Amino acid sequence: MIDTALKQTTGPLSLEGIIIKGIGGFYYVESQGSIYECRARGVLRGKGAGTARITPLAGDRCVITVHEGGLASLDRILERRNFLLRPPLANLDNLFIVVSLCQPQPNALIVDRFISLAEHKDIQPVVVITKLDLADEGGFGEIYRRAGFTVIYADYTEESGGFLDEIRRIMKNKISAFAGNTGAGKSTLLNALCPGLNRETGETSKKLGRGRHTTRETELFPLDFSGKIADTPGFSSFDAEFAEFVRKDELADTFREFADYTPHCRFTGCSHTCEKGCAVLEAVRRGEISRSRHDSYVTLYNEVKDIKDWENRKK
Repeated sequence: MIDTALKQTTGPLSLEGIIIKGIGGFYYVESQGSIYECRARGVLRGKGAGTARITPLAGDRCVITVHEGGLASLDRILERRNFLLRPPLANLDNLFIVVSLCQPQPNALIVDRFISLAEHKDIQPVVVITKLDLADEGGFGEIYRRAGFTVIYADYTEESGGFLDEIRRIMKNKISAFAGNTGAGKSTLLNALCPGLNRETGETSKKLGRGRHTTRETELFPLDFSGKIADTPGFSSFDAEFAEFVRKDELADTFREFADYTPHCRFTGCSHTCEKGCAVLEAVRRGEISRSRHDSYVTLYNEVKDIKDWENRKK
């Protein structure tokens, strides 16, 4: 439940703020220490005259007008740095991808889907590995550390809570979200980081490997150590049918460890999947690029290779 503080004014007051939640046609905007309940004024449009209609999202920076008596209107959405359609969220800085070592088992393809989308949207991906006490890590995290990503091991036996401090440093003054299969330990981690959120930890179905915790809308919550956390209903197991996808000619750029090799491929337009003279494939054979990561790339490439630009209506 959001507390609203509608200031009494003697005339219209224009303010900049950030949308922390939208529900039922109302938008709750945080500005100068208060939260205003707003109705969108007319048809909001993106930057520039004649651009397409824009739907306000949690995380959007915006301009509101507070009228006499405290009534407020949402007038304009400011330029976005990025946005996601599922979950609906704008201007995300960090995506923490939570991976459990068991119940459910780690799924490299799901992790790599999240990372690829985050890289494409200019969001920092961070891999967090949980349930260290229940299974052997087996070098899973090292795959991502070698590829250049931050990997954090959620060891709750640490008396100092050092891994929590590391996550808090990354989250400070940023908008962050947590992703991963339900049951991977997101709620436990969030409760440890931000006890005031009191997230429910649902029992995981052993048959499906899915949890029962559901959330109906995306909402931003303030953090005691500055920054905001997004409560995101759409960041559980990744459904490729409904998710945004990265075009085939941009996909390799979302696998950052390919960057040193792609300029040395024999052919322009190399797909890095099967061609002779592909420098990426040679790096995989030499063990310089993880085969697991390359396998995920090939799967993602094959999913989008026949999709035309005009068919990508979700981007």
